Parts: sequence; C-alpha cells; structure tokens
Amino acid sequence: MSTSRLGIYGGTFDPPHIGHVGAAQDFIREMRLDRLLIIPTCIPPHKACDADVTPGERLHMCTLAFGDIPGVTVSDMELSRGGKSYTSDTLTELSEESVGRIFMLIGTDMFLTLESWHCPEVIFRLSHICLARRENDEALRQAVEEKTRLYTEKYGAEITVLDREATDLSSSDIRAAISRGDVPLGLVPGRVLDYINKQGLYK
Repeated sequence: MSTSRLGIYGGTFDPPHIGHVGAAQDFIREMRLDRLLIIPTCIPPHKACDADVTPGERLHMCTLAFGDIPGVTVSDMELSRGGKSYTSDTLTELSEESVGRIFMLIGTDMFLTLESWHCPEVIFRLSHICLARRENDEALRQAVEEKTRLYTEKYGAEITVLDREATDLSSSDIRAAISRGDVPLGLVPGRVLDYINKQGLYK
C-alpha cells in the first residue's frame, strides 16, 4: 500500500489570493505532504461564483497563483466532471486511484458546516481534515472545538488545526474592491492581478 501523503485544497478561488497561497504553503509544510492538488470547483454546492468569470478563467488564475510552489499541481478534475462539485465524489475518485493518505484543507466556515455536505461520512472516512483558520474570533474558536468533538465522536474523524497565523482575507472582499476600481495591491499574487486587469474581470 502506498504511504504517500496527498493534500487536496478545493474551492472557488474566485479569485485566488495571498491567503490561499499562504494556507497552501503552510499545509504542505506542517502536514509534510508529498504533493498537493489545488482543485477549483465547477459548480460549488455551497455558494455562488461570479457569473462573468468562467471556470476556465478560475483554473488559469489558480495556475498563476500556485503553479510555482514545489509539489503543487492545479487539477481540473472537478471542472472535467462537470455539474455540482461534491467533495465526497472527488475523494472517492482519488481513493480509487490508490494515491495514498489524503489530507484535505478547508477554512473555518466550511469546517463548521461539514456535516451538512453531501455524504459527510465519506469525507471523514477518506480524508484527514486540516483546518486553516482565517480569523481570531473567540466564539468561532469555541465553535471549532465543539465541532471537532462532534466529528471525532460521531464519525471517527481525524482533524488537525494548522498552527498558523490567521489571515482575514476573502475573495468576495477582493471582488468588491476591484468592482469599485480599487487595486488590491499585495492581496492578490502579481500574475493573477495582471491577468484580472488584462481580462477585465470583476468589473
């Protein structure tokens, strides 16, 4: 049996920003990953994407944002599958390929709602959940602890909260700034920002 350590980091990445990149780098280092798949969603089940930005454009922005990080591959597997992108389907597909042990990175909002996802028992069975918090809110810290206990007791989940400094940054804030004509310098990787400006995205 393979003993390799595969990380997966999914999301809309609409657009990918420095918080995403930093979380990916910390994820690789702390969990000692052999490789990491960045997987943009096709149709996210939990939230809407910008209607004027195509899945292909989000995929390309991910390549620009993450492509130079050693061990990282930007995957189009959910875009190729089409329809709503269910994490349980992605994990099942990867597990059937004998990729080794799977670690999944998610943020606080998604972590707190994991039990409402499609087939949560499959997610907990096939992956070790890794939480990258982006806030220092005490109430949310307590909520995370409560959910951690629930997931562990109910599903036998394996959960790690990454030891990293919180980065309070969201793609929706960046989209809003761009639509106002503000340039989010330092918040979006330079090549991604150049692409956004060249294509006229989020205007």
